[in-house]
Amino acid sequence: MSHFLSNRRDTLKTLAALGAAASSPLAFAQKPITVGVIYVGPRDDYGYNQAHAEAAAMLKKMAGVKVVEEENVPETAAVQRSMTGMIAQDGAELVFPTSFGYF
Repeated sequence: MSHFLSNRRDTLKTLAALGAAASSPLAFAQKPITVGVIYVGPRDDYGYNQAHAEAAAMLKKMAGVKVVEEENVPETAAVQRSMTGMIAQDGAELVFPTSFGYF
C-alpha cells in the first residue's frame, strides 16, 4: 500500500507542477502565479489531503509560484466563499480543491 501511496503522491506533485507551468504563458514570467489549494480536512491526514499538501510544498519551492492554502473547508457553500476569496483577494489563477464534493 505504501508503494501505491508513494506513486500517487509523486503523480500529484508532478501534476501540480505541470499545472502551474502550463497556466503560465512564459516559463520566466514577470508576474508570479498564485496557486490555491483547498483541503476538505487537515492537510496532515496521511491521505489525499496530505498528498496535495506535499505537492503544494514542492510548488512553494518553485520560483515565481505563490501558494495559498485553506484547511478544513466543508463540502458546502463554504468552498465557494473560499475559492472566491482565493481568486479575488489572493489573485489565485489556479485552484486545486481536494474533494469531489466541491464540484
